[in-house]
Amino acid sequence: MKVDDIARHDAKPAPTSVVRLVVTDMDGTLLTPEKQLTRATVEMIGRLTAADVPVCLVSSRAVPGIVRYHDVLKLTTPYAAMNGAIVRDGSGRTLSSLVLPKDAVKATLDMCSVHEVDAWLFSGVDWIVRDATAGYVPQEQKALGVAPKQVADFGPWEDKVGKITCSSADYDLLARLEGETGQMLEGQASVALSAQYYLDVTPLDANKGYALREIGRLMGVEPHEIACLGDMPNDVPMLDIGGLSIAMGNASDEVASHAHFVTDTNENDGWVKAIEKWVLPRIPPQAD
Repeated sequence: MKVDDIARHDAKPAPTSVVRLVVTDMDGTLLTPEKQLTRATVEMIGRLTAADVPVCLVSSRAVPGIVRYHDVLKLTTPYAAMNGAIVRDGSGRTLSSLVLPKDAVKATLDMCSVHEVDAWLFSGVDWIVRDATAGYVPQEQKALGVAPKQVADFGPWEDKVGKITCSSADYDLLARLEGETGQMLEGQASVALSAQYYLDVTPLDANKGYALREIGRLMGVEPHEIACLGDMPNDVPMLDIGGLSIAMGNASDEVASHAHFVTDTNENDGWVKAIEKWVLPRIPPQAD
């Protein structure tokens, strides 16, 4: 870690001694690189449920990309999509939905055009693209389990956008644009990488810190009693807030510096190892 990263990590308050809720990122964290749930992960979620510690999903994914896993895991807990732009209860009822200012949408789309970066819009459960065959669209379609809407003009959607994803195989360009776009949209939007090839622009309050607080409120659990796990810059707001924050072994040093602990990678069941080592020992004993 760099000196600043070490200082940031050392300045974090001590981790909580009690965990009553687990809030987790999905891609790069709960899921393998192949977007799968391992048997060990499913079994560990069962152990947490049996111990009366709910698990909630928080992701940059759109709603359909979360629901398919929420259903497989038989979860009945709230979840947050698009970095918190949409929060739903366990039955799928939308509790809150945030949208970007139209000016921020136009500015982001202009930026993508200038740098030849592919832009996608997400509005409610809709995913809107200009070319359904370009770039990372096929990969995302497989991950989400739904096809995008291909349109010639983004204009009709610009006042109802919950998230813009800027996608490119030029990782260095997106890393640079993360800072430049964040500065350009300061006070208007949240900007963070959710993968090396995805830069997300969401409403100002739509970040995973907001999502963690909102889910905690819905579950009746204070942030200091929530364990959270993540791997990317868009996970930092919740890693900063959670009472027990754990970064994946595949996280960068900068992201890891915001966490109390670092576990193994998502290729090696790092999520399960983290729960076993740091969460289970902090679960209060159940009353007889």
